[in-house]
Amino acid sequence: MTAALWAPRAWVQGRWRESVLLEVAADGTWARVAPDTPRAGDADALPGPVLPGLVNAHSHAFQRAFVGLAERRDGAHDDFWSWRDRMYGVALSITPERLHALARHLYAELLHGGYTQVCEFHYLHHAPDGTRYADALAMTRALVQAAVDTGIGITVLPVLYERAGFDAPGLRTDQLRFATTVDDVLALRDGVRALGLAHVSAGVAIHSLRAARASSIAALAERLAGDAAPIHIHVAEQTAEVDDCVAASGLRPIEWLAGHVPLDARWQLVHATHTLPAEVDAVAASGAGVVLCPSTEANLGDGWPDLPRWLDSATPLATGSDSHVTRDWREELRLLDYVQRLVHRRRNVAAAPHHGAPATAARLFERLLAGGAAAAGLGPCGLQRGARADLLVVDTGDPALLERDGDALLDTLVFSSPTRPFTRVMVGGRWVVGARA
Repeated sequence: MTAALWAPRAWVQGRWRESVLLEVAADGTWARVAPDTPRAGDADALPGPVLPGLVNAHSHAFQRAFVGLAERRDGAHDDFWSWRDRMYGVALSITPERLHALARHLYAELLHGGYTQVCEFHYLHHAPDGTRYADALAMTRALVQAAVDTGIGITVLPVLYERAGFDAPGLRTDQLRFATTVDDVLALRDGVRALGLAHVSAGVAIHSLRAARASSIAALAERLAGDAAPIHIHVAEQTAEVDDCVAASGLRPIEWLAGHVPLDARWQLVHATHTLPAEVDAVAASGAGVVLCPSTEANLGDGWPDLPRWLDSATPLATGSDSHVTRDWREELRLLDYVQRLVHRRRNVAAAPHHGAPATAARLFERLLAGGAAAAGLGPCGLQRGARADLLVVDTGDPALLERDGDALLDTLVFSSPTRPFTRVMVGGRWVVGARA
């Protein structure tokens, strides 16, 4: 473990600071972050500017096997639902051994793309025909071991998954390996916690309102009273989902959640693409967070979120690569604002000069840094005392950064492409990419 590092420039409390000394405590947190400090003789001088790592707040690791296999249309129509049917074919081929190999490959990619923690929305539990493995944690262990192998932090979120749709009595044949009860989900969560591994934690997830019964959601929420870990749920991703929810309950998905679930800071609403202003306001008032997945939402044709309202509402925001068509947070931030530019036909939609945040990338990065930490159930985040000692070293040899060493560096990292991987990545005070990894 490196005890002391020195960066020529580092992103500290929302802005670039010069000559930053970073000291790592024995527990893998930052003991000291001191800008404007000359390099001490024993400090490891880093070869470029330093950023905190971001949390990838929504991942389905097995879908890495599907990337590039659905980019053709052979019929009259193609949307999320037809993509999903093809994705299930891949899901049915995943064994614990293959899941470990896929996740290990993916998590290494995520580290190079600037993520130091991943939230694994995990619903692939049983054999393809629904038969339970002798070890109920077989698929979960594959994910955890992949994280340990690569050095990325992981928050495992076993998923409550009971039915194929609002009016369905149960699951489809190709969904049987997803089947869980409230007891199953809590047992999987407790199994991960019992492993006692560094940088490995667990919360829970609910697949969606269409896939879990209202009574089960209520029972799970009741049994989670007093547990501070995150609770994730897919919600309002598709217009068809919104329509089906209205038909089944008389309410829109987020409207239903806000009225039937004790939303608080533990809850993370994944996608939240199709919203009304009153729904955004209700989520903001509850303290719940939202996880946006720009590359997957674009790839699947989901639609676009009301980003300006989410930002102005002060709702905690995070990002995830979801189906992993991209695996770099710089691409997610770029696409997040570019979609808004196309929709609103104006530039720098995410910037807020009236709030003292005129730089688009900086505003997004800071919001996603804090929101991602909440989504993963982490404590303090960023380059500050007490936060986990995670960092990224920027490759200053990247042609995209030519003549960019001032305040525009972060904007250039996000809005100039292609970009090289980060040269070094640290998680919990240990190098996992570059240096002595």
